[in-house]
Amino acid sequence: MPLIKVLFALLSTFFSLFSYTKWKNRWRKPREIFPEEWKKILAKNVSYYEELNEEKKHLFEYKVQEFLLNCKITGVETQAELLDRLLIAASAVIPIFAFPEWKYKNLTEVLVYPSSFNENFDTKGKGRNILGMVGTGYMKDKMILSRQALRHGFQNERDKKNTAIHEFIHLIDGMDGEIDGIPHALLEKQYTIPWVDMIERKIEDIVKRKSDIHPYAKTSRIEFFAVLGEYFFERPKLLKKKHPELYKILEEIFDQDLAAKGIK
Repeated sequence: MPLIKVLFALLSTFFSLFSYTKWKNRWRKPREIFPEEWKKILAKNVSYYEELNEEKKHLFEYKVQEFLLNCKITGVETQAELLDRLLIAASAVIPIFAFPEWKYKNLTEVLVYPSSFNENFDTKGKGRNILGMVGTGYMKDKMILSRQALRHGFQNERDKKNTAIHEFIHLIDGMDGEIDGIPHALLEKQYTIPWVDMIERKIEDIVKRKSDIHPYAKTSRIEFFAVLGEYFFERPKLLKKKHPELYKILEEIFDQDLAAKGIK
């Protein structure tokens, strides 16, 4: 191997280790008792949390605190209230709850908009049909959520829709460096081809209007994974009944058998 390539490889390794060490040292861990007020808000608004036993509730609370310590939440043209902050943190924790050491290294800030917005991030005017977005380019490591959609996702758990969970599933998908609908960080290699094949078949069913999966899922593999994740966490028993193969592979991905545990 030419010397220049060796040097380049060594430098790349050095900077990767330096960046990781810097990030690791910056990571903050909860040291305070979880406030009783926060527990009441979670119990009232997040049925996933309410269904957990006491030991798992403590873990959920820890992960909520940890997320809020390490991710900035900013209101844009609105105030990010305590309820909003806790719902965002809950949305982050729910998909990765089976992985206590999980950290969203690809997220530093969540921007809360009052309602829908357009591709230019305008909250007024035409084309405001976006409820949530994972940023790219200069918005890298940021997420935008409609406050209205955020709250609706937890108020109506029968519609198989939760915008915030949808966007966090995109982040989970992208932890391997690419958002492509295949969460390599969680999906074992032997399941990859069956998962892709299943996506193609199920998208075809949606196109033919032979599926109860939301039509937005047919947009791409990326959106299929996120939409199906919403379905899995909102209506697990229904998903298992209607789409047992899909349920089984999502159970493998998220390491959660929600239907068996009786969560909805």
